[in-house]
Amino acid sequence: MNPDLLVIVGPTAVGKTALSLQLAKDFSGEIISGDSMQVYQQMDIGTAKATLAERKEVPHYMIDLIPPDRSFSVQEFQQLVQKTIFDIYSRGHLPILVGGTGLYVEAITHGYEIPQVADDPSFRAELIALAEREGNEVLYQRLKEVDPLTAQRVHPNDRRRMIRALEVFHQTGKRFSELKKRKPSPYQLLWIGLTMPRELLYQRINQRVDQMIAAGLVDEVKRLRAQGFHRGLTSMQAIGYKEMMSYLEGQISLEEAIEMIKRGTRKFAKRQLSWFRRISEIHWFDVTDDQVYTEIQQLVAGKFPCYRE
Repeated sequence: MNPDLLVIVGPTAVGKTALSLQLAKDFSGEIISGDSMQVYQQMDIGTAKATLAERKEVPHYMIDLIPPDRSFSVQEFQQLVQKTIFDIYSRGHLPILVGGTGLYVEAITHGYEIPQVADDPSFRAELIALAEREGNEVLYQRLKEVDPLTAQRVHPNDRRRMIRALEVFHQTGKRFSELKKRKPSPYQLLWIGLTMPRELLYQRINQRVDQMIAAGLVDEVKRLRAQGFHRGLTSMQAIGYKEMMSYLEGQISLEEAIEMIKRGTRKFAKRQLSWFRRISEIHWFDVTDDQVYTEIQQLVAGKFPCYRE
């Protein structure tokens, strides 16, 4: 029988962490992060990881796996999470995949077959040099021309994935989005999607950024920079980190950096919603509804009755 898997998705700051913790306690669950940036060590505040106290309450996985200067592919993520799901399920607990990185989440839920195309170091070096000279936007525009669907699904500052998609097209003449195959899910899935009115979500995003600054985001990025982690790394392209790098390098003021983080996060939330709205299996809930947790709890209990605490 295929393992059970509860999936919780939605835009940043909507409340996925709080819901996942409560459901994990009520349904003997263990939480797997579906966020592409939470795998990096020492990047805690800007990636909004669950706190150490929360991780003591409920087991969490796919957090703090690698240093910020190490590359980490979707394939690696896929393999580790598949193993983790089977491990949690085999112990009689409910695996709960929580996150907002659409490609990573769907790589698990529908077992994407990622194209196995050889690297082209000289072409890749050419693209890196181009991005260093003219910025990531030039890569994004090139990707939009050859593979608009993949361009829609990657962040314009995700240099590594843009380069990989361009490299695949260069090597094969085919779009990355055409080569990537979506298979039937190997799991008994229940999708929960969280949303709220856009204006309220944007207010929460702005408040969260202010809380990150108060919690020490500037000092976190200072420490990373002092260790030699530079803005060319994929990890340092995350929202919050690249802006703070620009501030620390004297290119913009702190106020400008904070406003850029807020604006970038709002745009990211919009893209997240666009990605997940395509998935017809998702049961959507407005978190501002007073009865929302009761309704979600009933849905989960109906799908996975054997885990009820």
